Amino acid sequence: MALLEVNDLKTWFHTRDGVVKAVDGVSFNVEAGETVGIVGESGSGKSVTCYSLLQLIPQPPGKIEGGTAKFGDLDLLSLKEDEIRQVRGKRIGLIFQDPMTSLNPYLRISTQLIEPLLIHEGIGKTEALDRAVAELEAVGIPDAKKRIHSYPHEFSGGMRQRVMIAMALITRPEILIADEPTTALDVTIQRQVLDLIKARQEELGTAVIFITHDLAVVSEVCDQVNVMYAGRFVERADVKTLFSCPRHAYTRALQRSIPALQSKGEKLYTIPGLPPNLAHDIGGCAFAPRCPEHEGMPAHAVSRPALKEVDPGHWVQDCPACLAVKLSA
Repeated sequence: MALLEVNDLKTWFHTRDGVVKAVDGVSFNVEAGETVGIVGESGSGKSVTCYSLLQLIPQPPGKIEGGTAKFGDLDLLSLKEDEIRQVRGKRIGLIFQDPMTSLNPYLRISTQLIEPLLIHEGIGKTEALDRAVAELEAVGIPDAKKRIHSYPHEFSGGMRQRVMIAMALITRPEILIADEPTTALDVTIQRQVLDLIKARQEELGTAVIFITHDLAVVSEVCDQVNVMYAGRFVERADVKTLFSCPRHAYTRALQRSIPALQSKGEKLYTIPGLPPNLAHDIGGCAFAPRCPEHEGMPAHAVSRPALKEVDPGHWVQDCPACLAVKLSA
C-alpha cells in the first residue's frame, strides 16, 4: 500500500467570472522514500493540488469538490480542522515557494523554527532550541547558534530557503511537499538546495512531492513524474521513461523548452499561445489550441480525454492528435 493515495481530487474556485476548475480529477500515489514530481506551466494547478491535501485552500472561494487522499488510515480531505492540524507540519511538511513572504518578518528565526516542536511534540523551549540549532547546522547555516536569533531579512535568499527546509523537516515528517523550492535562486544556490533536500531525504527516509515548472530539475531529483496541464495530468511515468519516450505533445513541448537541450545559436523554442481559461468549459483536448499540428487530426470533441496506459506504468491522455504529433520548430 502506498504511503499516500490521491484519487480523483477536484478543487474548484467559485468566482464572479465563473467556476475555475483549478484541479479537475487528479490521481497519483506516493511511496515511502520516493520523490514524485508534478511539473507544468504556471497556472496548471500544481500548487493547488498539494495545498488541497493539507486543506490550505482558502474557502471560500475555493472548495474541494470531490476525491480522496488516503494517508495511512486517514482521508486528508475529510479531516476536521483540529485533525488536519495534527498532520500539517508534523507528518507532512511543506516548503513554500517564496521564503521571504512565508517567514514572518517580525519574528526571529528561532521563534518560528521551534514553533512546530512546541505545538506537535510538547517539549520545552530549551530542548526545542537545541534541536532547532542542530537542524540549522544540518542544512548548512554557518554559526547556527548565533544566527538562529536573527530576523529573516538578515539572511540571503538561499539562506532563507535553507531555513524553510529546516522548518519543514524539524519534526521528521513522512512526506515533504516542496513547492518550487528553487524559484528565484541563482543556479549555484539552486544546486545546493536540491542537493540538500536529497541528502536530508535519504537521511530521514522522507517521501517528497516536488512541484516545479522546470523539467531539467525534474530529471535530476524525481523518481516518478506527473505532467500537469489545465488542471489535469496529461502524462505519468517514471523519470527515465518520460525523458526517453515522451508520448504527449505537451510533454514534448516542455522538453523542447529546456535551453540546455538546444544547439548553440539556435532560437529558443517556446510553446505558442497561452493555457486555457479554466473558468470556461473545455471541450475536447485542452492543449489543442496550442498544438500546431492538431488541426485536422482526430480528437475528442465533447469531453476531455482520460488517461490510458500505453505501456506498463506509462499513462498518457488519450488524445489521438497529441499522441501522434511531432512538434515542428
